[in-house]
Amino acid sequence: MPLLNKKPSPIAYSCYTASSRAGEQFIPEFAFSYQASGTMIMNDGSQEYIFRPGDFRLGRRNQLMKFNKLPPDGGEFRSISVHFDQPFLRNFSMETGYTAEKHVPGNAVICLKQDPLYKNYFDSLLSYMPLNGEADAPLITVKLKEAILLLLKVNPEMKDILFNFSEPGKIDLEAFMNRNFHFNVDLNRFAYLTGRSLGTFKRDFEKLFHSTPSRWLQQRRLQEAYYLIKEQGKTPSDIYLDLGFEDLSHFSFAFKKQYGAAPTKI
Repeated sequence: MPLLNKKPSPIAYSCYTASSRAGEQFIPEFAFSYQASGTMIMNDGSQEYIFRPGDFRLGRRNQLMKFNKLPPDGGEFRSISVHFDQPFLRNFSMETGYTAEKHVPGNAVICLKQDPLYKNYFDSLLSYMPLNGEADAPLITVKLKEAILLLLKVNPEMKDILFNFSEPGKIDLEAFMNRNFHFNVDLNRFAYLTGRSLGTFKRDFEKLFHSTPSRWLQQRRLQEAYYLIKEQGKTPSDIYLDLGFEDLSHFSFAFKKQYGAAPTKI
C-alpha cells in the first residue's frame, strides 16, 4: 500500500495467499523487516536464511537475493518492511552524529534477536497504511527515525553497518561470477557489485572468460541445468527460475539449442 505518490513507499506491507517466488534480486538499500505470518526463505547465492512468524531481520544494502514467500496452510503470508535509503541515512548521521568507526563484514541478512521494542514498533506501523501523499511524508520520516533509534538501542554496534557509506570496491571477478551467475540482473548491477564501470567490467570479463558476459551467463546456467537434471533428477520447472531464466519456454529453447535435446529428454 503506497504511502507516498512519487516514489515507492519506504514502509511496505506484503500479503500473499499463494506461494510466491517473485521479488527483487538486487537489494539496493537496508530493509528492517518483521515476519508476521508465513515463512520467508531467502538465498544470497552462498547461504539460505529462513524466517518464521515473530522473526526480525535486517537486510544489508547492495546484495543479490532470491525470495520464496510461503503462506501457512489456509492462511496468509504477511510481512512489514521499513527501507532506509542512503540520503535518509546520511541526513540522520549529520543530525545525530552517529558515524561508522570500522567496516563490519558479515552476512547479507542479519538475524535480529527478539525484542518487545521491535514488536511494538511494527504493530504501530499498521495504522500508517492508509496514509498517502507528500503531505504525510513528515509522519513517515518520524517513523523511519524511530526505527533507526530502536535498532541502535538494541544493537549499538549497528552504527558501523548503517552509517558506512562506502561503495563496493574492485573484487575478484571470476569468483564473484561463478558464485552469482544464477541471479537474473542486468550487467550494470554485476559491474557495480564488482567495483567496475560497465565498460571496465566487459573488458575484464572478456579477458578472463574469453566470452561476452551475456553468452557466458547463458552457457554457465545451461551447464548447471544439465548437471541438475541429469545427475540430481531435477525437472526443468524445478530449476529454470533458480538459474536466472525468466520463463520455461525460453529455458527449454536455449537448452535444446545447446545440447541438441529438450531438457525433458536428458
